[in-house]
Amino acid sequence: MSTEEDPDAASDRDATDSDADATGADRDLPDGVSLPDDLDAVQDALLSWYREDHRSFPWRETTDPYAILVSEVMSQQTQLSRVETAWHEFLERWPDAAALADADRADVVAFWTDHSLGYNNRAKYLHEAARQVTDGEAGGDDLAAGEFPTDPDGLQDLHGVGPYTANAVASFAFNEGDAVVDTNVKRVVYRAFDVPDDDAAFEAAAAELMPAGESRDWNNGIMELGGVACEKTPSCDEAGCPWRQWCHAYRTGDFTAPDVPTQPPYEGSRRQKRARVLSALSEHGSQALDELGPRVRVDYAPEGDGDGSREWLRGLVEDLEADELVTLGENGTVELRR
Repeated sequence: MSTEEDPDAASDRDATDSDADATGADRDLPDGVSLPDDLDAVQDALLSWYREDHRSFPWRETTDPYAILVSEVMSQQTQLSRVETAWHEFLERWPDAAALADADRADVVAFWTDHSLGYNNRAKYLHEAARQVTDGEAGGDDLAAGEFPTDPDGLQDLHGVGPYTANAVASFAFNEGDAVVDTNVKRVVYRAFDVPDDDAAFEAAAAELMPAGESRDWNNGIMELGGVACEKTPSCDEAGCPWRQWCHAYRTGDFTAPDVPTQPPYEGSRRQKRARVLSALSEHGSQALDELGPRVRVDYAPEGDGDGSREWLRGLVEDLEADELVTLGENGTVELRR
């Protein structure tokens, strides 16, 4: 699991017997990417390390694609410790795709807002994806109503599901995914194998490293490695990193990491004010603009100019209406869209 609006995932790779015996330089990899000759040993080391001991998360104990999709969408902007509580509560309320599809969108968005799970559009998309699955409108004509697609391409038919999330669900639910590439994976392969700080290089290296037919444990394992051993401040020996004998950073002492785009601050942002609108509507029901305003900004001044004015609030609400999260009546009353 990771953060996203949606990082690119690795692409499929067709391995041959001759590839398995090739050196890193001989494989069909981008310039600057060279992996160890004993790739089988590298793979076995990580899989054994992960299978012997790893952090316990409830979504790792299931192969239900619905439950895994919920966990992946929740974890895009939220710490896993907080996701675990919200995930359990969400599944208690909407235990399967059919239950979620039958829910009011307003209730789903309100849940998302109340649990501070990031962009509220994701709640809307998750609700729409559940309806697609329930209505048999995802993954082609060969799926019955209620069935999830099993491969990354089919999963990307679902609203709001990009390459990363599709790969994660295909891997963890069906063991049919490609190599997942998130911030943790980039940091691991950058340090361990001196892979250039380039998305194409990361994707190629990740795809080459993953053994065929092992996407579930492999993707969990390499992300676990980045989460407990190869963190920003590494814990190589303490965590028993299985790749120390091959690791460029461990050998050289250079534990720099690839650049990671920084998120703009949430405090004071327009996104925070959007969330306050939704939270106020969830708690107090439909409201006139001037009733809603002080619940969004303590300095709300309806007749003022710029931020904090009635026109500013109307623009904020109209953005949410365009995202199909609220409705704005002709009389200026705002309510959650159902």
